[in-house]
Amino acid sequence: MRGLYPEIKPNRQWRLAVDAPHELYIEECGNPDGIPVLFLHGGPGAGCVPYHRRFYDPEIYRIILFDQRGAGLSTPHAELEGNTTQALIDDIEAIREDCGVEQWLVFGGSWGSTLALLYAQAHPQRVSGLIVRGIFLCRPEDIHWFYQQGASRLFPEYWEQYLAPVPESERADMVSAYYRLLTSDDELTRLKAARAWSLWEGHTISLLPCKETEQSFAAAKFALAMARIECHYFINNSFLEDNQILNNIDKIAYIPAIIVHGRYDVVCPVDQAFALHAAWPQAELQIISSAGHAASEPGIIEALVSATKNMARRLG
Repeated sequence: MRGLYPEIKPNRQWRLAVDAPHELYIEECGNPDGIPVLFLHGGPGAGCVPYHRRFYDPEIYRIILFDQRGAGLSTPHAELEGNTTQALIDDIEAIREDCGVEQWLVFGGSWGSTLALLYAQAHPQRVSGLIVRGIFLCRPEDIHWFYQQGASRLFPEYWEQYLAPVPESERADMVSAYYRLLTSDDELTRLKAARAWSLWEGHTISLLPCKETEQSFAAAKFALAMARIECHYFINNSFLEDNQILNNIDKIAYIPAIIVHGRYDVVCPVDQAFALHAAWPQAELQIISSAGHAASEPGIIEALVSATKNMARRLG
């Protein structure tokens, strides 16, 4: 089985001021003269981690990663003001211009797949190719499945932990209830809710349990950013029109694309990948039979590394 490329350090790390109060953390690895590739992390709010640099041959690719507004090393931490989908799309363009890139391969998973597709639809002339994993279309039914009813029936013991911070009288609308808690003036209330929200995903993200993943999702800084920013987006319908991605697929139909999705993905069920491929048959769809949602699962890693090799050949 093909694994990740060896560990790699950034060649360059810098910060880019965008709309106040936001400042983005950006890093670049690999070959400065190579094929530009942009990595888009999930969440929204999850941030980048070192293994995200390792899906690409560093001799071939110029690898650019950044933490989206409020996430990771970007500041202010967990900030909701000015944090919208359109703002993130504008940030990607600002980074492209700052890097002097004409066109790049865009690579994203989960929410990163959402953002990659939306960015490509807004700026198709800037995208040489797409690799998208764990497709998240951000439709109301997709949010309802994971945060209200659906996945709850597969992991009832973890669902009970997710319910715990929310009064029974508010459980008919869990996203709204969590939004109230996550924007509370009380720091302990925010943190307790953030850990419960984040751990629900940490417990269900992979096909097999992973203690390391669960611990990382429980960490206070990570949980607070991801829970607050995710809930902020979801209570606002992710700042999207109804079915926006599928309705605008014609804008990117000609762009070379590879879709990777785990068969047993509970966070973003595989029907989302099938819906995307049905609207976009020109894209290559790969269903990984022994995987859930996490990018760190062996079958997903193998497919993504193969996809970057494939794209390198196609892009020359």
